[in-house]
Amino acid sequence: MSASVELQDVCADFGNFRAVDKVSLSIEAGEFFSFLGPSGCGKTTILRMVSGFVSPTAGTISIGGKDMRDQRPNQRPTALIFQNLALFPLMPVWENIAFGLEARGIDKKARRQRAEELLALVDLPDAGDKAISQLSGGQKQRVAIARALAVEPSVMLLDEPLSALDLKLRQHMRAELRAIQKRTNVTFIYITHDQGEALAMSDRVAVMSHGKLQQVARPREIYDNPANGFVAAFVGESNIFNGTLASRTHELGTFQTENGVFEGRLGPGIDDSAKLYVRPENVRLAGAAHASNSIAVEVTDIAFEGNFISIRTVDGSGRIIVSEARNDGAGLVPDPGAKLYATFDAAKAFILADEFTAKPVVAA
Repeated sequence: MSASVELQDVCADFGNFRAVDKVSLSIEAGEFFSFLGPSGCGKTTILRMVSGFVSPTAGTISIGGKDMRDQRPNQRPTALIFQNLALFPLMPVWENIAFGLEARGIDKKARRQRAEELLALVDLPDAGDKAISQLSGGQKQRVAIARALAVEPSVMLLDEPLSALDLKLRQHMRAELRAIQKRTNVTFIYITHDQGEALAMSDRVAVMSHGKLQQVARPREIYDNPANGFVAAFVGESNIFNGTLASRTHELGTFQTENGVFEGRLGPGIDDSAKLYVRPENVRLAGAAHASNSIAVEVTDIAFEGNFISIRTVDGSGRIIVSEARNDGAGLVPDPGAKLYATFDAAKAFILADEFTAKPVVAA
């Protein structure tokens, strides 16, 4: 049975350093929820506070509506999968999975039966008697998940469990993890610095920086409507223009830069720190300038990256502007040295405050 998790004004201090700063959010029962951010942003500290291995300096954490303040890790309805998996190499697979059940006094026959059920759940039906050393990296991941599920947690906590795998296996395991979560309906809280993992698997994502929440929303909303400059720059790629907001009209603003005056969508809490952000896939290269949002550029480099082609250009001041073209044969790819105009729609450009002045945006 899954459970909700609620954090209310949670802080974590280590000496004079504040690792987590007044984080408040609610994670729904049965949700696949990810914390995304760079190393040192506080995401793993949050996971360890939910599991009970770190105590909050301030604030409250509730699981299933129950305050966890006085609950030790073994008293909480959680299971934690570590980055290194921590499997026991001298035990066969089924004993690894049933280890927590043995600690609870469950007899061997029942432990073996439960281990076999979980092996079927994670698509390893014939692996029970194998040694851990006989398994591939992806199989070890699934054994670690099965071991965590054996104790029937309401909340599964995963600390960057795919970071040691190669790209192909990580992509495969994303789908596996999501499928297992849907089959069990256990609440998953996932920690990662990999935006692809977070966007591909999660119902919602919390983007963090410097111990603070920057935005909490569904993956598409995070990418298409970043709440501030940090989110726009960290999740995906962006061309960033410095300047000042010259005027605003409803949802659009005009932004004065050294490249000219551009139009873009206004983000929340705009102030003097604002910058203009345009994703490479929203930049088009044309032979003539458009009425607005056009910059004269020269193509400097073409990078073939499989399903898309990255095109680097520079403007008259030497500023690099990157665009992307789909590798579908539908459009011409310019040669290096071509003189063109980089253009973008106002609806696809964002005028955003930086992370230190913007308020976090939390969506259900």
